[in-house]
Amino acid sequence: MANTDVAVLFVCLGNICRSPTAHGVFAKRVTEQGLANQIHIDSAGTGDWHLGEQPDPRTLLAAQQRGYDLSHLRARQVKTTDFDRFDYILAMDRKNLANLQQLQPPHFTGHLRLFLPFGQSAMDEVPDPYAGGTEGFEQVLDMVEQAAEGLLAHLRDGPLNESPPSQ
Repeated sequence: MANTDVAVLFVCLGNICRSPTAHGVFAKRVTEQGLANQIHIDSAGTGDWHLGEQPDPRTLLAAQQRGYDLSHLRARQVKTTDFDRFDYILAMDRKNLANLQQLQPPHFTGHLRLFLPFGQSAMDEVPDPYAGGTEGFEQVLDMVEQAAEGLLAHLRDGPLNESPPSQ
């Protein structure tokens, strides 16, 4: 496998539920596969309500119960410079995707799309569990785990397996 670096940004609305879950799940998968030096991961929100905060306590608990530690993550807002830093900017739903498309600079050549279709789900959006009960956070984890596996397979079969340009 070539040593090609790839940067992935997961995006939801407030960066306290869905995108930090995707960040933590994907980071654990990447580390388990020995790819932490090749795949750079972050998460952000399109809104600014929770800047600097940890993920929602229900997100932290649901993730911890499955072996994911999200306690080091802090909410931040997407910036236009993220389009220069990330190869994959993956939205959790269509509304956030539309917000990202409005921010997208013309020179962006990466991948801006929904995250969930990387999995085998019949759905294409990760529902926001914020206003619901604990079962919503479990559902988000189920969906994100499956999509994370699909994303990792996609990267292993594509960008991480490409030969670096010759000099």
